Amino acid sequence: MITNAAELVLATVNAPYSKPLDEMMLVACISDFTKAKSAAGPVSSFFGDVSPSLQKQFASENGISADVLAMAAKQFGSWSGQTYALAA
Repeated sequence: MITNAAELVLATVNAPYSKPLDEMMLVACISDFTKAKSAAGPVSSFFGDVSPSLQKQFASENGISADVLAMAAKQFGSWSGQTYALAA
């Protein structure tokens, strides 16, 4: 069942892109760097446009620990050249 947090996150990350991710696809991208690179736009939107508190809520609701989330932000930020709040 999709939660309010997931609805807000997906509306944000999918808005500018023609190939939307569903909740499980985004979870897979956060958990797997190779998948994140294949969906760079939405993943960048997740880490850059979604508030850190909502990122944490979405991750928690989908079984992603805070440590894994922070590592994903750091790794994706290093690869993309972007700076993300959770990577600090």
